[in-house]
Amino acid sequence: MTLLQDIKKSAERITGWQRPKRKELAELIKARKPATFRFRDDGKIPNNPYWPLVVYRAAVQLPKRFDPAAIFEDIFGSNGWGDSWRGEIYKYLHYHSRIHEVLGVARGSARVRFGGKKGRTLRIKAGDAVILPAGTGHQCLNASRDFMAVGAYPPSGTYDECGPRLAEHDRGMRAVRRVRRPRKDPLFGSKGPLLSIWSPKR
Repeated sequence: MTLLQDIKKSAERITGWQRPKRKELAELIKARKPATFRFRDDGKIPNNPYWPLVVYRAAVQLPKRFDPAAIFEDIFGSNGWGDSWRGEIYKYLHYHSRIHEVLGVARGSARVRFGGKKGRTLRIKAGDAVILPAGTGHQCLNASRDFMAVGAYPPSGTYDECGPRLAEHDRGMRAVRRVRRPRKDPLFGSKGPLLSIWSPKR
């Protein structure tokens, strides 16, 4: 997040400027059928052995009267997904072995490769949200000049960043297998589709 974005975010939280009220927030979320993508362990990127990547297309309306990043922050926060950030998606391949992540697209569009070099490239755009189970490789290949994502994390788990290195693959995989299923869908809460898609571990 840039210093300007950090200042803007703090000001919005203090003053409520350009942030939707709770009632307005609920009206901005649209029910969407999720798309799912499964990725195999490729020897460098473990991906997730239990749960798929979940994509909600055009699930969040972004009226011009509100800061689009603030909308995603407040939706995620209301469902217990916090430690949010604003900015770009890293251009290098990486994954998080100890925590899940949600990405909401606040502005612009980008081509992001998920699952590592043998994974899938998706174009994501403003209003979309992507939920990455721990271990899922991701890398921005290119993005529009105005692109901005909002990321957030469930309350259980610890943030880390791992790369496609053989030396840390086995450790990363062991960590991925220990990450618990979140209690709420970051967009739709305790009754959201994520909880049925990510069924309990057997």
